[in-house]
Amino acid sequence: MEKRARFKSAWLPYALVAPQIIVTLLFFVWPAVQAMYQSMLLQDAFGGYSEFVWFDNFRALFADSNYLASFKTTAIFSLLVAVLGLSLSLMLAAFADRVIKGASIYKTFLIWPYAVSPVVVGVLWTFMLSPTLGIVSNWLHHFGIEWNHVLNGRHAMILIVIAAVWKQVSYNFLFFLAGLQAIPKSLIEAAAIDGAGPVKRFRTIVFPLLSPTTFFLLVVNIVYAFFDTFAIIEATTQGGPGKDTEILVYKVFLDGFKGGDLGGAAAQSVVLMTIVIVLTVVQFKYVEKKVQYA
Repeated sequence: MEKRARFKSAWLPYALVAPQIIVTLLFFVWPAVQAMYQSMLLQDAFGGYSEFVWFDNFRALFADSNYLASFKTTAIFSLLVAVLGLSLSLMLAAFADRVIKGASIYKTFLIWPYAVSPVVVGVLWTFMLSPTLGIVSNWLHHFGIEWNHVLNGRHAMILIVIAAVWKQVSYNFLFFLAGLQAIPKSLIEAAAIDGAGPVKRFRTIVFPLLSPTTFFLLVVNIVYAFFDTFAIIEATTQGGPGKDTEILVYKVFLDGFKGGDLGGAAAQSVVLMTIVIVLTVVQFKYVEKKVQYA
């Protein structure tokens, strides 16, 4: 029989959800409405003049080859961050789930990177991969790899992917580890008795039971790659060399705050918001169908 909460006062349920509704309206709905309105304005950088131009800002965006190129850059970057981040986190969680001695220390070290600021992460990896002073770039030099993310666009992309994955791996690790520990050990032991090897047990039992967690993290990591990696790129490559690491969210900053094109930047933010909403809806509509809930 389903249990339901009963309130003696008719206004109490609304009072309990009111803070969340107010926060959502002030910090999510209202900025989105403002962005959509400003995306249809042509205004100077100081806000002294504005003209309603309807969809001219959007037409100018999709006629700009640099903006279209940033779509490709964002797609490559977000795909690499999501796939590599989830794969590495799942592997580390599987190892941590098997560790007996020193398990708490091992897990603590894996969680620490999530507490580091994105700017600090960017600066850290920039120093480690510095073409002249970096420890990692010096090691690469011994293998015949001349690392220089300042001049080489591919190296710059690898740098921001490494930094973004390293920052997010702890978050993914926590959820994967919790999911692994929630799987009944009796299922794994029964499969082992039936002769299933470690790989087959993971593929046929563990991973299907982890699919709800994996689906949740897939959505979170794509949103993270689209929005939360701005500080990493600002601290490492600033969108360079050229425009090789200029993803959509960073282009909004460049055009709006540095270029003074407020209407165009607002139009870009609306397009970016629409892309994330569409991707999330598609994931929930099609990918979730393959998720197996216990």
